[in-house]
Amino acid sequence: MKWLIHVLCIALLGISAAHAQKWEFQVFLEDSPIGHHHFALRDNGAERELKTDARFDVKILFINAYRYVHDASERWRGGCVTELTARTDANGERTQVSATQQDGRVTIDATGKRESAEGCVMTFAYWNPEILTQKRLLNTQTGKLESVTITALGDETLTVRGTPMAAKRYRITGPKHPIDLWYGADRNWLALQSTVDGGRRLRYQLK
Repeated sequence: MKWLIHVLCIALLGISAAHAQKWEFQVFLEDSPIGHHHFALRDNGAERELKTDARFDVKILFINAYRYVHDASERWRGGCVTELTARTDANGERTQVSATQQDGRVTIDATGKRESAEGCVMTFAYWNPEILTQKRLLNTQTGKLESVTITALGDETLTVRGTPMAAKRYRITGPKHPIDLWYGADRNWLALQSTVDGGRRLRYQLK
């Protein structure tokens, strides 16, 4: 009996692993590493649960010039966000965002301000290539629904973990700074690049 329970436990662990995904990115400002942004996605029946955390520290002459901390928890059903909580500390400026879906409407609370939106709402969920069909995306840091235009920029070869890979590049415009995304042939998210104030390049590289 013990061996049977052991085999069943291994099988269940295998099933669990098959329904979980992680994206762990090292973040660079120009060519200097400044921190990480991690995403953990798990299927839970008809729902999907996402946990994210980001930690950036920008140093100038060994002094912390900018610190960014972001933690978020999202619940998805049918390709739409049904519940969201997020906390951000952007160099001392703290924001808190929550959202809930009920009766076809999403209510968004962002640091004391409330608004609602009809229909399916998606966040800037780069891990989900379905966002590439959207006209609006919810910013989990500010709580704003931002109008976006998404353009396919063609095929490229991208080096991921030291290996050249075929990738498709897309650009999201509408936010303050355009965001470029790369996806592999399996539609898995591979990389991100944008700019920050001052025109410096921010990029995500898979660990």
